[in-house]
Amino acid sequence: MGFQSRAYIDAAMSHHRRKRRHLLASGLRSIGVIAIYASLGVLMACTSVPDFDQSGVRLSGTGSKPRIIGAYGPLTARQSKALLERLSPEPGDSGVLKRHLAIEQAVADGPLIGGNRTRILVDGPDSFHAIFAAIRDAKDHVNLEYFILEDVQSDGLSLGDLLAAKQRAGVAVNVIYDSYGSSSTPASFFDRLKQAGVNLVEFNPINPLDAKSGYSFNDRDHRKILVADGATAIVGGVNLSTTYQSNPLGKSGAPEGKSPEHWRDTDLQIDGPAVASLQTLFFEHWTKQKGSPPVSANYFPAVPPKGADVVRILGSTPDNAIPRYYVTLLSAIRNAEKSIRVSAAYFVPTHQEMEDLIDAARRGVDVRLLLPDRSDSEQAIAVAHSRYSDLLEAGVKIYETHDLVLHSKIVVIDGVWSVIGSSNFDQRSVLFNDEVDAIVLGSGTAQALEKMFADDLADAHRIDITTWEKRPFWQRVREFFSRTWQSLL
Repeated sequence: MGFQSRAYIDAAMSHHRRKRRHLLASGLRSIGVIAIYASLGVLMACTSVPDFDQSGVRLSGTGSKPRIIGAYGPLTARQSKALLERLSPEPGDSGVLKRHLAIEQAVADGPLIGGNRTRILVDGPDSFHAIFAAIRDAKDHVNLEYFILEDVQSDGLSLGDLLAAKQRAGVAVNVIYDSYGSSSTPASFFDRLKQAGVNLVEFNPINPLDAKSGYSFNDRDHRKILVADGATAIVGGVNLSTTYQSNPLGKSGAPEGKSPEHWRDTDLQIDGPAVASLQTLFFEHWTKQKGSPPVSANYFPAVPPKGADVVRILGSTPDNAIPRYYVTLLSAIRNAEKSIRVSAAYFVPTHQEMEDLIDAARRGVDVRLLLPDRSDSEQAIAVAHSRYSDLLEAGVKIYETHDLVLHSKIVVIDGVWSVIGSSNFDQRSVLFNDEVDAIVLGSGTAQALEKMFADDLADAHRIDITTWEKRPFWQRVREFFSRTWQSLL
């Protein structure tokens, strides 16, 4: 898609996004509203998620689907079978882990790295405490890359004060923040960091005159990364925001007149050699955005093994012909043997994700989805609801949270394969956003996530298919037309 068509879409979406809350509230009852959505459906057709075969060519037929996806697209059924036949079957989780290790190695275009220690960080306060501790303990450098960057606090200390103090103490501090995600952050915060000597990069400035590497308003840096001394990293779904998440417009700053809500979120702390992969992603963005030369520091130290976890870091961008996280996720789902657990802030699945979840449930895999009953994106909820019937009929178990805003992005498969990162289970993460995700192979992290998932399920409501099919007709109409926007949600 050319720049002109993308710019046209951006302009149209900017106009209609301002209207969408009013339109949704009306239940899509007017002919004029339906006409708007129909016209946008034509406009957005060019942003649909393509199918790929093993060579990255769009599939034209409905032939048999490969079960494994390689670095350059899905493997053929014969290639998948040959890979699995090379593995001797073993009982129990050790065999399952061995097979997932082999599959992950087959699809990897980046290294699988052993010798890491990982720790689950539950919700904003836990993540903030770990982030502030890593910054305080840093002796050489601190690199931050966040969609939303605000002057958050932890244990009475503000982020701005801490970063400024570390920079003045001789620790190199480099920061990348997304221009749109952080557009409500006061300019005084960034000015204070600059005055302290902190090196700042604004990712894809909203103002095209400020862009240094081409202009694409719709491509956003959705990553959440902290790297301290090249040995400790924190990655996941928690923004450095006072609400741990964006407001209804998808950027920093809580809605006026609304009381704070509990945001359910998750991060992962990694100590070990895999941190170097996150460091590499950070500097790739720094270079691409033409940031000023960072202060000299030991950014890639030799890091000894810290634990037993095998980690693979995935950095996805719109520049990828085949999104790395997407093909890896599909591969793991297609090869699930026992269980799939998904905790998704925004469930706007591609048709391949839908097919693979349904196929897994039909072949006897215990598939469970934990989804929000309300969100800062009402349309994302509507799209998710439009998918429930097909999933429920196939045997997928769906649970909805209540009394909180679910923002975590977690998938656990077979109790041995886990992913925590910034990628949502949606089409925007596949098509537009720059994302980062950590694949962890090992039962320790998977079991910790499954326990957290089970605790969340205990407070959630399970969707019953009989009751679900009785929902009002106007709700079905709204769900149907919400799909017009699904690639941008």
